[in-house]
Amino acid sequence: MIVPLQWFIENPFENWSRNSADLMGTVFLSLDYAMPVQPLSEEFARLLRKSPQWDGKTETVQVTDSNERALQIRFLMSASNSSKAWDLRCAVREGLVTFVQDNYPEYLPRVRARLVDESDATSNP
Repeated sequence: MIVPLQWFIENPFENWSRNSADLMGTVFLSLDYAMPVQPLSEEFARLLRKSPQWDGKTETVQVTDSNERALQIRFLMSASNSSKAWDLRCAVREGLVTFVQDNYPEYLPRVRARLVDESDATSNP
């Protein structure tokens, strides 16, 4: 939506961030369908509770998408300002990736390809 500057000059508006700069942050992971979501939720909760950047308000895990290759899992969290939200997102992403690498490496996304026998490819004109 495009709003002309003149509208803001002529009409009163309220800047909601003036009272609070609380922000929501997300981390997305794409993982194999076989990955159990519950251990991820538990690790996410553990990471948040040890993080000084987390404000203790929002903690949500949802499978938000799926395609032929993987599930997309969203981790939603909150922090008191944008700097803390950024640091929290980075720490949580790193922690979750490490958790999957250490405990469920077989569920990391993989590119699948069909292999063709070269002798079949050269014998068929």
